[in-house]
Amino acid sequence: MIQPLAHNELMVMREAGKVAADVLRSLKKVIKAGISTKDIETFFDRRLDKYPAMTAAFKGYSGYPASVCVSLNDEVIHGIPSSERLIEDGDIVSVDLGIKYKGLFVDTACTYAVGKVPALAKKLIKATESALAVGIKKAKIGLKVGDISSSIQKSIERKGFSAVRQFVGHGIGRELHLPPEVPNFGEPGSGEELKEGRVIAIEPMVTVGGYEVEVLADGWTAKTKDGSLSAHIEHTVAITKKGPLVITQ
Repeated sequence: MIQPLAHNELMVMREAGKVAADVLRSLKKVIKAGISTKDIETFFDRRLDKYPAMTAAFKGYSGYPASVCVSLNDEVIHGIPSSERLIEDGDIVSVDLGIKYKGLFVDTACTYAVGKVPALAKKLIKATESALAVGIKKAKIGLKVGDISSSIQKSIERKGFSAVRQFVGHGIGRELHLPPEVPNFGEPGSGEELKEGRVIAIEPMVTVGGYEVEVLADGWTAKTKDGSLSAHIEHTVAITKKGPLVITQ
């Protein structure tokens, strides 16, 4: 049984969450055509250097070799930054990062449009943002994980897109990944009940085409099987008496 987090622990997570949010905001100006995906990791590492007590949660996790995940276009998640991978005008770039601070973890992600992107790509990113927003609204005491999942799925499919099923959101707090799994599809009223003090990472992964994905030879990068565009947006959210508390905002 996973113990709920105390108020003071949530406030520690909130400190890390504000730093994570600031990094993602700052990246809006950093990510542009001509930089490499490695440059994004370097930016994050340098920003974290200002906070000696905070560390990159992903670095070395299950053997992952980098501090952040940077996924382009048809890549869904877990893209490994590379100095040889240059971002081009018209790309969409998903950045996923985590921070460990005082033994607690936060996890967040954003998808950016670079230069002149197709209208469909803009629509995809907006649909992913909307799906996350409706999912967060369901992160309330007494509701079930399935209430979050089903609301996200309906939001995505109403706009003509697909919710990835192979990868899901998760509990978070004293570890980076904890139960329960938080899928982006499902039935309302199903799954674990949401209780005060639990924290979850809600992360819609949305595709223009089918929801099937495949993992590349590097063992990490997951891309759409049909080569269609994908977006990924994530927040760490605490269940509180006052409603959802977005830790990474």
